[in-house]
Amino acid sequence: MKKCPTLPHLIVSFLFISTFLFSLTHAAGAKWELLLKSVGISAMHMQLLHNDRVVMFDRTDFGKSNLSLPNGVCRNNPNDTALKVDCTAHSAEYDVASNSIRPLFVYSDTWCSSGSVNPNGSLIQTGGFNDGDRRVRVFDPCPTCDWKEIEFGLVNRRWYATNHILPDGRQIIIGGTRQFNYEFYPKSEGSMNALSLPFLAETSDGKAIENNLYPFVFLNVDGNLFIFANNRAILFDYVAAKIVKTYPTIPGGDPRSYPSTGSAVLLPLKSSKGQAVAAEVLVCGGAPKGSYVNAQRGTFVEALKTCARIKITDPNPQWLVEDMPLARVMGDMTLLPNGDVLIINGAGLGTAGWEIGRNPVLNPVVYKPDNAVGSRFEQQNPSTIPRMYHSTAVLLRDGRVLVGGSNPHNRYEFSNVLFPTELALEAFSPNYLDSQFASIRPSILSPRSQVKVGYGKKLAIRFSITGTIALDSVSVTMVLPSFTTHSFSMNHRLVVLASEKVKALGNLKFLVQVTTPASGNLAPSGYYLVYVVHQQIPSAGIWVKIQ
Repeated sequence: MKKCPTLPHLIVSFLFISTFLFSLTHAAGAKWELLLKSVGISAMHMQLLHNDRVVMFDRTDFGKSNLSLPNGVCRNNPNDTALKVDCTAHSAEYDVASNSIRPLFVYSDTWCSSGSVNPNGSLIQTGGFNDGDRRVRVFDPCPTCDWKEIEFGLVNRRWYATNHILPDGRQIIIGGTRQFNYEFYPKSEGSMNALSLPFLAETSDGKAIENNLYPFVFLNVDGNLFIFANNRAILFDYVAAKIVKTYPTIPGGDPRSYPSTGSAVLLPLKSSKGQAVAAEVLVCGGAPKGSYVNAQRGTFVEALKTCARIKITDPNPQWLVEDMPLARVMGDMTLLPNGDVLIINGAGLGTAGWEIGRNPVLNPVVYKPDNAVGSRFEQQNPSTIPRMYHSTAVLLRDGRVLVGGSNPHNRYEFSNVLFPTELALEAFSPNYLDSQFASIRPSILSPRSQVKVGYGKKLAIRFSITGTIALDSVSVTMVLPSFTTHSFSMNHRLVVLASEKVKALGNLKFLVQVTTPASGNLAPSGYYLVYVVHQQIPSAGIWVKIQ
């Protein structure tokens, strides 16, 4: 374990204070709130479910956590590499409304695993390490539910893999450590086995480095999968098992995948009458070639400062490179309800891995994809809590972003280390939640939350605004919540539903009519957060199930 003497502690503290004071005068309005000083575990993985509760978990072989299992329950697992008998929890459910934690019981090791929410709203979580690498775990959203495990639910071991929900309700599980293949879950006739994907072998920098783990995967509007690993990407027809397009290498050729961990999002999909024809991907941050090896030797190279953007539906797509205000590795990218992208967490030096990141990046950045090049990035007010390796961020229904995790150690370490294991939970409130926008913020009146809608159907949403409305500045967005771990928000997508009619109903009430997505290629079946957005200010969301 690396120790940190007193002087570096003072230097780091000074840098934190200096960064905070500087940022107050160079950042857009945004607020941080400490929700809980400790949730008892380090939130390595997080998923918001449609009951407004967030499931989080770390790994079972960290040793004891700071959250006890209830009623004297203990986990007896002879295969565990840290504790054979462990009476502490390694998973928890956070209730947003009550700001409280409920311990959950997970048996096998979930370390560096992946997941998706199925169309019925259950979290289907796959893989991990040791006895967990072929497990499938199911968590149903109910007040007393707990994890259920399927021991050999996967064909191959999946550690550092990526999952994506598909239009038919299955999920595809792609890659993982030394796994140059993919498989589907649930299993069915014709999809019982793992299938080879040589692209994953081609993008590996060797067993010691890899640089192609947790590939960035997005469902394109044509039903094919965009798969990015290391520094390049393909468009993959998973039905026919063939590559239909190979994209150019990202300019500069530096790796963006784990452990040179950048992040990526599918930019908002703009739908008119249920159809969208264009899709763009944004990849930000990462680490230059050789950074992982250098960091292992104690030399911490500055992270990448660039984002690269590509229209994946173009016949001749090319990357456009833009500079962020801050270099960042291990950042998280989260889609906000108004279509902006939040870039948050991470470090300025080093890479992902045990204790090889330095210089916490405390200031989030908002990327505005519709602005002109050169005016898309907006630096935000900083947190005071470093969020390094194993940090997470997920969007909540009210428009805040939940931030947790950070544990760059092989165990829970709270003292005599540079960046202690972090158990605190924060909320970041983008500036659209500021009280100055209260008069133009919509409030949805109907339909009720949890409503079900079909594909290609008219949807009328009634809402109120207390101030002056701009009828031509109203839109509706629907956001698929992410399974977030290791700087990637799996399954995350936002569809902008163009307003077809906006009219006043009287008494400060209004109606906007839109058409829902025409197919599962644009919006796979499941629960979405739906927002009314007025002049870039979103309402609180409602849950809508599209099926």
